[in-house]
Amino acid sequence: MKTRKPFGSVIGSGRAGTPGPRSGPRDERDRAEPLNHYDDVNLIYGLIPVLEALRGGRKQLETITIAEGAGHERLRELLDLAKRDRVPVHRVPRSALDREMPGVTHQGVVAKTAAAKYYDADELLEKLGRQVDTPDKPLVLGLDAIEDPRNLGAILRTAECAGVACVFIPERRAVGLTATVAKAAAGALEHISVARVTNLVQLIEQLKQRNIWVIGAAEDGTSDYTAWDWTVPSALFLGSEGTGLHRLVRERCDALVRIPVRGRIESLNVSVAAGIILYEALRQRAAQNSLSTNEPGK
Repeated sequence: MKTRKPFGSVIGSGRAGTPGPRSGPRDERDRAEPLNHYDDVNLIYGLIPVLEALRGGRKQLETITIAEGAGHERLRELLDLAKRDRVPVHRVPRSALDREMPGVTHQGVVAKTAAAKYYDADELLEKLGRQVDTPDKPLVLGLDAIEDPRNLGAILRTAECAGVACVFIPERRAVGLTATVAKAAAGALEHISVARVTNLVQLIEQLKQRNIWVIGAAEDGTSDYTAWDWTVPSALFLGSEGTGLHRLVRERCDALVRIPVRGRIESLNVSVAAGIILYEALRQRAAQNSLSTNEPGK
């Protein structure tokens, strides 16, 4: 088995090519963001209903949107509970909320409910650490700012079929487990563990501490995806549809691999890329298991 190299010893080119945009601050809960896909998800609106949903804990909330200028005295409790449960909070102009929710008395507070349960990231990391020294080496997927819900659903479906241990997604600037994602995943959300994290760079360091190799997929990777030894504990990181991996994520990967493209279009859809690489990992692991089974004395 490969041993972990100290940070800074990069296989391939972790700094090659034009870097993606710098990752944003870890917590930007008060920054306004556009409202998307309200017709795709279950909604809870009104201060008290959203507050009770947070208190009860029976429904997992995807996001909470608050109109700018809302100043109800119980809003502080709502924000504290959202922080406790790591539910992203977005601020938008009240006019935008009124436009998205015509005729609804929303009191400046609207919550989306998640289509599936999020798992605790720390618990998943501990489980991965225990799995590293077993015959069933972990295969992990990290997604950097995937914004298209159909792409995310397709990736999760493929990941579940390929035996991925768990998937990590960012809390902000990425689609979550919406109803559209669940539909595209075609049942995979019932079987695969998905966790949200505040900072992907920190996640990468936590994976490395557990002797899991981190491999990023990039158009300018210096080796083909088939050249990597996917039989070792591995975490594959895929970037967003438009900009790819963020610069800081790229720099902290142990290797950057590419999928050769022979046509005139420069890159593949991210969900297709995920399928190609994950099934190469599955192929290599199946071949290794077959060799082990056929060894004399076994």
